[in-house]
Amino acid sequence: MTTALPGGLHSRRKLRVALFSGNYNCLADGANQALNRLVAHLLRRGLEVRVYSPVVAHPAFEPAGELIGVRSIPFPGRGDYRLALGLPAATRRDLDAFAPDIVHVSAPDILGRRAQGYARDRAIPLVASLHTRFETYFAFYRLGFIRGIIERYLQRFYRRCDLVLAPNRPIARMLEADGVDCARIAIWSRGVDRVKFDPARRSPAWRQARGIGDDEVAALFFGRLVREKGIADFAAAVTRAKLPNLRPVIVGDGPARGEFERLLPRAVFAGHLTGEDLGEAVASADLLLNPSSTEAFGNVNLEAMAAGLAVVSADAPSSRELIDDGRTGLLVPPGDVAGYAAALAKLAADARLRARLGQAARAESASYDWDAALDKVVDAYRALLVATPAGEAEARSSSRTVAA
Repeated sequence: MTTALPGGLHSRRKLRVALFSGNYNCLADGANQALNRLVAHLLRRGLEVRVYSPVVAHPAFEPAGELIGVRSIPFPGRGDYRLALGLPAATRRDLDAFAPDIVHVSAPDILGRRAQGYARDRAIPLVASLHTRFETYFAFYRLGFIRGIIERYLQRFYRRCDLVLAPNRPIARMLEADGVDCARIAIWSRGVDRVKFDPARRSPAWRQARGIGDDEVAALFFGRLVREKGIADFAAAVTRAKLPNLRPVIVGDGPARGEFERLLPRAVFAGHLTGEDLGEAVASADLLLNPSSTEAFGNVNLEAMAAGLAVVSADAPSSRELIDDGRTGLLVPPGDVAGYAAALAKLAADARLRARLGQAARAESASYDWDAALDKVVDAYRALLVATPAGEAEARSSSRTVAA
């Protein structure tokens, strides 16, 4: 008896995917949440998935699917992240027993590199998804001099894959420029929960409880509180704007929280929020300032857009793909503190402009649907399997079985 797979491909058993992650549910960042959404979607579509990742005693959230812990250590200098030092023999035995049809690596770390080798040795189709621009991080920790080394490593990493899932067209073009064949690149976009992130969740009571006055303009920063998210530029822009009615609101947590608090002693620090609490907090702000230029997609921008906020963002490739400058938000050259401050002053003084940008942003967010985006990954898996010699043979055998 055959089992139908997504897209019409048939097999005598379910399609099996081994997913490798650097920190699958250790931290509640955008990349990990996207991967968990993907696994839950694959399971609903009838695939089998096994996730291999470092684990922690107190994870940020319950993982989707079956999670196999891989031995790891705290990342040097950033103990909130874990680093797997390889692919232990026990993990290899578990992989052999699972017998994956596809190996999917989501981080270019040691574990991802060893998983690549495992797939290559066994002629298993190899997929990578790109979630963040790691090469941009090092300048924030006085290590910018090694960027060239990291870029060359990343180029080799992605060129070794049979398929690379890019979050948008700008990143796809960057991969092409780095030598990845365009025929081996597919787009895995993202979606947004427009029920959780909705202007209707705006709450005067939420603002009042945190001392935000009715006449104050709440400028939001939300996400992981780490240097690479642009916390220094956010603080500098707020300080430079010198607007007495501008109140910075920080939603999120992370190792740089203390540094952020020292830079902005008047800010409201709401901490890490999830679910409806997060949606309420975002909708209760008046604008978002996102100075990060390290994003591969920009989930924060899209979620703020869905919540109807006027967005000011660094003019990075990812944000340029999401935001139509002057219509659904404002783009400012990365690192231009004076430009950020001017945008803050412009929006703080013009409630009608904030409303116009927020309404257009909310409408634009409707084109980002999670199910549609995740189905693209299923389609990419299917196409890759058919394109391999083993996949072609399976498809022919299945066609004969169905015909019989």
